[in-house]
Amino acid sequence: MRHISVWISTMRLRTLPLSVSGIIIASCLAEYNGCFNWKIFVLAILTTLSLQILSNLANDYGDGIKGTDNNDRIGPERAIQTGKISPEDMFNAIKLNVLISIALALTLIFTAFGVHHFLLTLIFFVLGIISIVAAIRYTVGGNAYGYKGLGDVFVFVFFGLVSVCGCYVLYVKTIDHVTFLPACTIGLLSAAVLNLNNMRDKVSDEKSNKMTLAVKLGQKGVQRYHFALIILAIVLSGLFGILYYTSLYNLIFMVAYIPLILHLVKVDKTTDPKLLDPELKKLALTTVLLAILMGIGHLL
Repeated sequence: MRHISVWISTMRLRTLPLSVSGIIIASCLAEYNGCFNWKIFVLAILTTLSLQILSNLANDYGDGIKGTDNNDRIGPERAIQTGKISPEDMFNAIKLNVLISIALALTLIFTAFGVHHFLLTLIFFVLGIISIVAAIRYTVGGNAYGYKGLGDVFVFVFFGLVSVCGCYVLYVKTIDHVTFLPACTIGLLSAAVLNLNNMRDKVSDEKSNKMTLAVKLGQKGVQRYHFALIILAIVLSGLFGILYYTSLYNLIFMVAYIPLILHLVKVDKTTDPKLLDPELKKLALTTVLLAILMGIGHLL
């Protein structure tokens, strides 16, 4: 039983809600256009969760074998770092998760497109493979992009553009301009969550030669960058509310601006990196809240 709890902890369940934010808002936009499908919704959620868990396992493995996860790290202890799971067992879990992700992705693609949309099927098959590779290569391998300050870019693309725009195409079978602003909003806030994580671990990452943007920009620079991500997300979501306004209900998502602004105040006043850890959960859940309210508001 204890072994199971270790694996559950390694999957980092607190990261999972953020990963489905894009699916939620894309599904609401599809429902607005009369194209929502419960099978696609459930499979898209399962596929996204599988990819996020794969990323979490690979992150534990990559940072663990490189020694990046050490006693200097502020965040929760990792499984390989503590010796609770061996690198071999973690690698086997990653391989199993890859198979699960492929199976879910193929089922999702077939359910969405059947045999009538060959080009879209091919595009999404390639996109699925790229997503799996990206989930692993964040920290695994000698050329891991997370060690070169590129993690934020990949998070913006996959959590934002791919998640929202891609999921919408699964329903509607075409790209629509209505998805772009929500996609950028979720992508920016997801990048902010990663950036906050990197701000917290900046000292230990620098010692381990993990050159995240937080390390490259320095303390003042990374704080300005963090503010820019969240302020731009607020501006773009507000623009979405204005451009697609039909009733006052459309703007209910602006309630989520309150915790976002409070978060910025907290980050601005924080000098101890340890105090940033609780903000991670708050920012991630606020992003989910914003996605839900943007989607529901668009339907009302």
